Amino acid sequence: MWIITSYSKNNIQMFEFDTEKEADEALGKIQGYKILSNIVYFNDSYLVESY
Repeated sequence: MWIITSYSKNNIQMFEFDTEKEADEALGKIQGYKILSNIVYFNDSYLVESY
């Protein structure tokens, strides 16, 4: 999961995306000071080793 946190004078907004590509495309359209974060959950299927 990818999160963009946008800070402006009187507002804080968070936007959630499934892929980095989606987040990157939206990053240019969102105004204000922005932080892009990758959220990784310990139980994400791609992180779990299969036996």
